[in-house]
Amino acid sequence: MEKDIGKINKNDTTDIVVRVDDFGGRKGVTVREFVTSERYTGFTKQGVRILAPQFAKFKEMINSITEEDLKEEPKDAVSKETGNEELPDY
Repeated sequence: MEKDIGKINKNDTTDIVVRVDDFGGRKGVTVREFVTSERYTGFTKQGVRILAPQFAKFKEMINSITEEDLKEEPKDAVSKETGNEELPDY
């Protein structure tokens, strides 16, 4: 059983797909990258699988993230506070 929940566009060739599936007789939620290109179309190895017994804890962790947590700080403030150079966003 596979049920696609949704997808988020990552870039021109890659989407992040969330689905409920049954792999090896074990239900879970899979979050994987799906690539569409001339060379390859399909899921990549990039992703994570949360088994059904751990899903409640995963959902609790995700739901604990607030909009405030996700607010971006001005780039100057980040590098001045930490004293570190900014790393690229992958």
